[in-house]
Amino acid sequence: MASSSPMKTSQHHHHLRHVESMKILPSGAGKISHLNAAILGESLASEENDLVFPNDQFSSQALVPSPEKYMEMYKRSVEDPAGFWSDIAWSEFYWKEKWGQQVFSENLDVRKGNINIEWFKGGVTNICYNCLDRNVEAGNGDKIALYWEGNELGVDGTLTYTQLLHSVCQLANYLKDAGVKKGDAVVIYLPMLMELPIAMLACARIGAVHSVVFAGFSAESLAQRIVDCKPKVVITCNAVKRGSKVITLKGIVDAGLTESARNGISVDVCLTYENQSAMNRESTNWQEGRDIWWQDVVPKYPTTCDVEWVDAEDPLFLLYTSGSTGKPKGVLHTTGGYMVYSATTFKYAFDYKPSDVYWCTADCGWITGHSYVTYGPLLNGASVVVYEGAPNYPDSGRCWDIVDKYKVTLFYTAPTLVRSLMRDGDQYVKRYSRKSLRVLGSVGEPINPSAWRWFYNVVGDSRCPISDTWWQTETGGFMITPLPGAWPQKPGSATFPFFGIQPVIVDEKGVEIDGECSGYLCVKGSWPGAFRTLYGDHERYETTYFKPFPGYYFSGDGCSRDKDGYHWLTGRVDDVINVSGHRIGTAEVESALVSHPQCAEAAVVGVDHEVKGQGIYAFVTLVEGVEYSEELRKSLILTVRNQIGAFAAPDKIHWAPGLPKTRSGKIMRRILRKIASRQLDELGDTSTLADPNVVDQLIELADR
Repeated sequence: MASSSPMKTSQHHHHLRHVESMKILPSGAGKISHLNAAILGESLASEENDLVFPNDQFSSQALVPSPEKYMEMYKRSVEDPAGFWSDIAWSEFYWKEKWGQQVFSENLDVRKGNINIEWFKGGVTNICYNCLDRNVEAGNGDKIALYWEGNELGVDGTLTYTQLLHSVCQLANYLKDAGVKKGDAVVIYLPMLMELPIAMLACARIGAVHSVVFAGFSAESLAQRIVDCKPKVVITCNAVKRGSKVITLKGIVDAGLTESARNGISVDVCLTYENQSAMNRESTNWQEGRDIWWQDVVPKYPTTCDVEWVDAEDPLFLLYTSGSTGKPKGVLHTTGGYMVYSATTFKYAFDYKPSDVYWCTADCGWITGHSYVTYGPLLNGASVVVYEGAPNYPDSGRCWDIVDKYKVTLFYTAPTLVRSLMRDGDQYVKRYSRKSLRVLGSVGEPINPSAWRWFYNVVGDSRCPISDTWWQTETGGFMITPLPGAWPQKPGSATFPFFGIQPVIVDEKGVEIDGECSGYLCVKGSWPGAFRTLYGDHERYETTYFKPFPGYYFSGDGCSRDKDGYHWLTGRVDDVINVSGHRIGTAEVESALVSHPQCAEAAVVGVDHEVKGQGIYAFVTLVEGVEYSEELRKSLILTVRNQIGAFAAPDKIHWAPGLPKTRSGKIMRRILRKIASRQLDELGDTSTLADPNVVDQLIELADR
């Protein structure tokens, strides 16, 4: 087993150097924080080495109160991962049977055979049981599990842990009756109703594999996922209101089911929840025999349902994510390691206490909604706010209205939202008390220092530490993140690795770089939350993540480490752009554009966008003889919306009579990025292009 070889420890010591090089002030952070976080917060200059300290009172009550305590736990987690994780797994979760002698086995080196990661194999458990039954049995059945806030003001609901368990069991019983068995896939296409986490948990209870598809994806994207995982049932609702707009989800699902049937995969059951606030039954398209109203069948089932006990390595869910080629990748997470990792990261990164009320603004269609709306918080017995609507509806104060209404203590959101609220002005924030807030969190992309400071000073009144979390769909949970009571923070830095995580920065050749540096972010060794494969395509799993730098997991992100050991994420280094925290493959957008009959060729790059982080900038070459027009521009954008979803629509279409290509025909994206960001003095050498004149033509057409 990997952790027993003597080689390992010397590597660990080598790695600990980075962490030990962190300049821990000799007195510990505690004594220095008389500098007072508030004063520091107000007067922060722009240098990246400014430190913002947690205040004494916060730290003294935190789960990890000091850099020293972090160091002690971190050191054990990388020197004895088996002992560290098995202690947590065994003491904090229910297992029907314990795992064997070996806590984990791993091979992350393609040169040594197939990539393979297993944690707690042979251990038998169920994540739904751990989320719900265990909390009820511990006497917390009457505690609120979910606070639901509707799109419209004054529309809300709650479920206690007992009520949530009953609802989950009813749906689980229905699914079993519909023929869903252990290992079968169920596709869930729902907005942020309480029925979304209910559906996820019901699948987990019976050992079915859920694949949640974000309800902003188009019918074609949905069909693609249905064809890939061949679900027994699709769960949706008739419509939803987001802000003032009604979105008819059932129509999208109908089109998706027609499309997937055309590709040979037909689904017999479409369970549809009637969301009356958005649309009534009579107006809903219906196919007798296939479509079933949730309200007509689910409530008739018993409120108890036997748990399907599964192996720690049995699949829990599939979540499709963008890659640098067109086809989405089905990221597969298994049960035991994911359970332990999502719960433990939630507990420490938010310094969770049983009295907390937690609100994560993410949708369950993304990994954040899996790990930090549904599983992580419920495994800890937390009370979670689920919000159906848009964050700026009816106005930009809605988030703080919700914070005050539910006395939210932990608030977790994306930099995009922070930047758009920041632009709308402080008055919307100051109108509300926000006194309940204790910890803020940021997810989805690096948060720029000015947005960090606004979030810290204005939203958190300079008293709430910010957990600026770096992680991915593939990692299952936080990888690099501040622990709010432990470390002084630098605005915009993800700080230090979570327990058990060994980040390394490598150069082009895959050589680890020490000290202050920048390069490619990789991870050494496995961790319990890691994904185990890409569904049906283990070869692509190995090629994408483990071949670029043999021996490591390659994140696809760039990173720099400063002189104090803090990590600064610099964004994707592959052809994936991060728009509002959502990963979008440039190849996906390009293939959607090229499917338009008048588009001959397209190249898509990311550009800086003041709210979304990155915007989508598309260079489009039209079919010979077709004229540029505003109509055509709109039609191209609509094609992308229809094929992928509105969130992937290009911000800018740049007409391109030709694209800069090498003599072998490769598009020079470096040049396109410079033109898109108008850095025309940095184009570099264009003489190697097959046709250097193309560049001048593109510059000329820049603002047409």
